[in-house]
Amino acid sequence: MSALGDNGPLVIVGGGIAGAYLAAMLGRRGHQVAMFDSRPDPRTDTHGGGRSINLAIAERGLLALRQLDLVDEITPLVVPMAGRIVHDAERSGVSGLQPYGTLDDEVLWSVDRTAFTVALLNAAESTGNVETYFRQRCRDIDFELGLLTLADGTQDELWHQVPFGTVFGADGVASIVRSEIAEHRQAEGLPAQVRRDMLSHRYVELEIAADIDGAFKLDPNGLHIWPRNDFMLIALPNPTGDFTATLFMAAAGNAPSFDAVSASAEIAAFFGEYFPDLNELVPDLVEQYIDAPLGRLGTIRTTGWSYGDQAVLVGDSAHGIVPFHGQGMNLALESAMTLVDELEAQPDDIAGAFASFERNRRPNADAIADMALENYVEMRDKVNNADYIIKRQLALILTEQLPQYFRPRYNLVMFSSMPYALAEQRGDVQDALLADLVEGCSTVAEVDMAVAADRVIALGPLADVGAE
Repeated sequence: MSALGDNGPLVIVGGGIAGAYLAAMLGRRGHQVAMFDSRPDPRTDTHGGGRSINLAIAERGLLALRQLDLVDEITPLVVPMAGRIVHDAERSGVSGLQPYGTLDDEVLWSVDRTAFTVALLNAAESTGNVETYFRQRCRDIDFELGLLTLADGTQDELWHQVPFGTVFGADGVASIVRSEIAEHRQAEGLPAQVRRDMLSHRYVELEIAADIDGAFKLDPNGLHIWPRNDFMLIALPNPTGDFTATLFMAAAGNAPSFDAVSASAEIAAFFGEYFPDLNELVPDLVEQYIDAPLGRLGTIRTTGWSYGDQAVLVGDSAHGIVPFHGQGMNLALESAMTLVDELEAQPDDIAGAFASFERNRRPNADAIADMALENYVEMRDKVNNADYIIKRQLALILTEQLPQYFRPRYNLVMFSSMPYALAEQRGDVQDALLADLVEGCSTVAEVDMAVAADRVIALGPLADVGAE
């Protein structure tokens, strides 16, 4: 058995959100860490490429940030969102705010990915124990010699090697560390599987610029959704007065799809028919659409997150999910925090801590992956549905009246730290109960609230299943 540092240097591959957060956590505990990222330093290079569906910081992310005393530093970078604002296909068809919940803290924070990553990088380096190296792409890992091979983007991709004792793979959905771990596990007859489930839907990002005086053109206190059954558009606010909008749609097939909406006339007609209010807000909509790169969406599920005491995966390298529950970043932060907890619980047994990390964390990662896929259907198809609305209204009433016994599954995921797998199980039970209670009712006023309360209490307190 070994402790961190016994075998040699600690190396993190990937300086995004998961890697930078993990580096900060380890650095604060006195560990010397070298972190390598393939991209330019976002603090000095504003043209480093890449794109970002805006992030939504939820309670799990806040809990992780509290470990680094970063909440106050992040606050100026965010815009609070208290619920959803739904736009139907008519120009005037905008709902009022559909609140996420009835509690004051049931609010999401919209934040730009780059600004958030910069804050984490600064937090890591401020420990005095973390060295970051950019434009360094991992090419190979030699576990026998303990050497990491990197291509140096600052010197014409010159390959060089650095020693490591333990490598943390935070290099995203296309992780080289994951591939190396899987190859070595398979060679030794250990379980190793990487499953990629790519959606047939893809996405493009658009900008709703601020007004001429810098003001928001839409209400900034909600997540805007244009649900269109088989596709949708969302918009999240930025502190600079603009919105990052994302269109999700089938890649191919009959219109509407990205293949079928490609020429300027087709694009103009598409937005004119399905998003008429957006046309008025974004005068260069056609040009933005043509210039926007087409992003892919998929789920990564991995079996075999570690290799002995030499390597472990964290964040999207282990569990990539689609963005429709706003939990990808929160999942990554919570996983990195959990990994550090496991290492502190077994300080003299790195391999044991890595194994415990996967054993305890993978069921929760799988659960939120499933819920994120389900939430896509809810957002694009159900938020305007009468049955959905009455169940949602009843859920909020029960939450207000019986907060110890009932919170919607969405709220358990977003505004508590209940393990994802338990939130999924409790949510399924509650959803079946709601469907039963509203059957035959056209309004929530017709629901027998006494019966509803008795049946909710019979489920038992939320504390019994891990809610905080």
